[in-house]
Amino acid sequence: MPEGPRRPRRGATTIEEVARAAGVSRQTVSNALNAPQRVRPETLERVNAAIRELGYQPDQSARSLRSGARRTIGYLAPVDDPLDPNPLMAGFLEALVDAAGAAGQRVLLFRPGQGTADPVAAIDELVAARQVDGLVLADVLHEDVRIAHVARLGVPFVSFGRTGPGAPQHWVDIDNEAAMAEVVRHLASLGHRRIGYLGAAEELPWMAARRVGFLAEAQRLGLSAVATGGAETAAAGSVVASVRRLLRGPDRPTAFAAGSDLLALDLSEAVRAEGLVVGPDGVAVTGFHDTPLCRHLHPALTSVRLPLRTIAVALVGRLLDQVRGEAAPAQGLELPTDLVVRGSSGRSGRAQRSG
Repeated sequence: MPEGPRRPRRGATTIEEVARAAGVSRQTVSNALNAPQRVRPETLERVNAAIRELGYQPDQSARSLRSGARRTIGYLAPVDDPLDPNPLMAGFLEALVDAAGAAGQRVLLFRPGQGTADPVAAIDELVAARQVDGLVLADVLHEDVRIAHVARLGVPFVSFGRTGPGAPQHWVDIDNEAAMAEVVRHLASLGHRRIGYLGAAEELPWMAARRVGFLAEAQRLGLSAVATGGAETAAAGSVVASVRRLLRGPDRPTAFAAGSDLLALDLSEAVRAEGLVVGPDGVAVTGFHDTPLCRHLHPALTSVRLPLRTIAVALVGRLLDQVRGEAAPAQGLELPTDLVVRGSSGRSGRAQRSG
């Protein structure tokens, strides 16, 4: 009577025991498990037979982050209000999950645990648990502690947002200055000579870049330009109050660009509060991000569209290159944006490429 499969022995079988049973080195067994294409077919069959005979169960937690065995990407999700979520980052997450799935990967969302806001501790916990092959970071700030930490750890990572000088350039981003310069050129092409900009906190690098791009292009074109937001808005008491003050002046802007679509809503509220209309026959208003709400406003909002799916695909590709041990690019990847013109500033639905 043929002998059935041997039952696993009590106690965990080690990789060394498999190596001895197959008559190969420990490294060959490791290659058979993690990179079978490196092992000769007859050797691979011998190793697999020993694994089956001994009932060996590979310890997933003992494999390196760089092995790619987990097929899971960790995404350090930005802190957000579930009742008032950031529509841009929700769209980015959707694109990231799709891009990861197309590459045979899953996305594991994580945040600092309760009672702490320390992202470094959250990263350390995930890395120690060996649950992911690499990390995706977003909302990258100047001298970001997360970037410095993962670089020291040697963990594969990419970021949606630029890393600073001296840090690994594993980033994908848009050219915020160029995108806002395209908005200024659009407004100038419609005949606007006095334009305003509404931004947010200047410590956010992308917002600072948008303000710089707006003012620089306005100066280049010889336009009269004023920027508000951040400290100016705080002094006025609110965003709407700050814009209304500008609209009451003798040289009020005839068009405004906002650093985000939500800020464009505040602009529109201020325009209407002054008895004016939003659009080419009144005060032109533009946004940034092209979130779904843009199409449902009246008039629909002109906005800068980010290539979120292209960004996500590039991030996943660059991360998996690192996981496989391939050389990382020396420079980050800058992608162009599209200006989608709608009724809040123009009369068509055309898209213009910038960047």
